[in-house]
Amino acid sequence: MNGFQAQELTRVIEIDQKKCKGCDSCSSFCPTKATHGKYGWVHSVDTEKCVFCGQCLVNCPFGAPKDVVDPVDKVIGKLNNKNVTVVTSVAPSVRVAIGEEFGMEPGSLVTEKMYGALLKAGFVVGDTNYAADVCIMEEGSELIEKIRHYMLGEPTEHHLGAVPQFTSCCPAWVRYVELNYPQLIPNLSSAKSPMMMHGALMKTYGASQLWKKKPEDVFVVAVMPCTAKKFEAARPEFTNAAHYWREKGEQGSYPDVDAVLTTRDLARLFKKLGINLASESGVEDNGPMAQYTGAGTIFGNTGGVMEAALRTAHFVITGKELAPIDFKPVRGLKGVKEASVTITDAKTGKNVTLNLAVVHGIKNNIKPVADQIVAGASKYHFIEVMNCPGGCINGGGQPINPMGTSWLDKAKAVLPWS
Repeated sequence: MNGFQAQELTRVIEIDQKKCKGCDSCSSFCPTKATHGKYGWVHSVDTEKCVFCGQCLVNCPFGAPKDVVDPVDKVIGKLNNKNVTVVTSVAPSVRVAIGEEFGMEPGSLVTEKMYGALLKAGFVVGDTNYAADVCIMEEGSELIEKIRHYMLGEPTEHHLGAVPQFTSCCPAWVRYVELNYPQLIPNLSSAKSPMMMHGALMKTYGASQLWKKKPEDVFVVAVMPCTAKKFEAARPEFTNAAHYWREKGEQGSYPDVDAVLTTRDLARLFKKLGINLASESGVEDNGPMAQYTGAGTIFGNTGGVMEAALRTAHFVITGKELAPIDFKPVRGLKGVKEASVTITDAKTGKNVTLNLAVVHGIKNNIKPVADQIVAGASKYHFIEVMNCPGGCINGGGQPINPMGTSWLDKAKAVLPWS
């Protein structure tokens, strides 16, 4: 591990030439026109355009696109190494999808069973929701400072990014901005995603205070509904824990997150270890890195990050909870949702009105919003963007339905506001 050299992944999704029928289904779902090939001809993926979201993978009726990064055996090897603490960061959308891989009803909430299965496999359980709460404090604080400076006229000692502020939790969206709207990079929140925050926390605080291990002997496995998270974990800049320890005189080089398993990958890992999730007994609580609030839980749905950040900003500025706490205008499956909230600053008595937007499914919905900002004509102050239609619950790492229909259809059946 000490010889780790961060190298960005250039290939996450590819198309199996033997399975491809040239039906153009992949092209119809790709947000960046990264799939190439004439109708009826074998298609391929342009890695210079691909954002690694996996929407082609979960929507192909022939199973031609595939995830080429498979860390399952590597993770099992680490689990068998008694000198290594293997700790998870499990995203909220995984717990409502993985049961399907074991014959359970779609949408079954299996949090406790999943924790039990992870413990049986040898993992120390950490939950991404813990870091989602941390992320909201960071991203919410960033938004609060911008409100106080840009809208209430208060001075600031820090460099502040541009308004509107975009969320930055979705790696496919971040890559989309880098490739297509680099002038909007200053609008992205400076906060890392919960997954990357969690990895750094577990190799600093977790390693030294909880497990009494050298950080290089803590192997962080993120379990995500998203294939783009494999790309994110391999980005060269995400070695913050190693940098932290080097500043304290410790040697070593390692990533903040060592491996990313999709929901499908974790199901395969359990099956390889002879663990049947459906028959596992539940474990309710598993330590400090798995504690979380409702704000972290709703990250997986479109509008969830926005709602959690808005709750935080509203409470800090006004001293009161946002009412109603169930902020429905930014929920649901409409491609672009918007709302306005008036906040009264408890210190000055001034009123400010925040214009908010939630965008999901960037293929069809982001261009008008982004173009307005580039033109200086946007009315928004805070915008949540998720690449996948419906948000992370419909990510490219989720269970695949027969004939390549994505998880979104199942979500629609159980979401009353869809």
